[in-house]
Amino acid sequence: MALKALAFNGTLKTSKAQEKSSTDRMLGLIANELKTFDVSMETVRLADYNIKPGVTSDEGEGDDWPALRERLLAADILILGTPIWLGQPSSVAKRALERMDAFLEETDDQGRMVSCGIVAAVAVVGNEDGAHHVSAEIYQALNDVGFTIPANAVAYWVGEAMGSTNFVDLEEVPDVVTKAVQMLARNTAHLAGLLKQSQYPGETT
Repeated sequence: MALKALAFNGTLKTSKAQEKSSTDRMLGLIANELKTFDVSMETVRLADYNIKPGVTSDEGEGDDWPALRERLLAADILILGTPIWLGQPSSVAKRALERMDAFLEETDDQGRMVSCGIVAAVAVVGNEDGAHHVSAEIYQALNDVGFTIPANAVAYWVGEAMGSTNFVDLEEVPDVVTKAVQMLARNTAHLAGLLKQSQYPGETT
């Protein structure tokens, strides 16, 4: 069964800057691994878009979120990738999560959130401690707005505290990162396939 994944890259770098992104490298590893499970992945750099502040699905003229929302809801899998900044997910990653708050009120005729049945996983990179904290924050937010989190659904790399080496600059990907990526892809694709065949039950009357 072919599945579609959408990755939100929460790097602060825009595509126009043409700077290498460690988050992009991690998402690329995940995309390659997902291919082995017949999952195609599209990646969006959130910093390229005008995602207005707010908690509705459309914040008016110039807001790019409505189109991104459509692409998200058409996917079977969401991968949210973020660097660590000040021990937190990036501001653009948080902005996307804030806009998903609207899903709490957007339900189908059976009372299910519009995101119900979409499986989500997380990718984190940074040069400081905090990968577990960041993934925990994102897990909780995604769960609150209707996404399903599989087992071992995070792949991360953190460099030495106060160091200057970035993930994108490593000559070789560490084995532990490769194994985490493989597990993320395997479990995420498996669960997404199950939910595509059998959706969550809705409200009973």
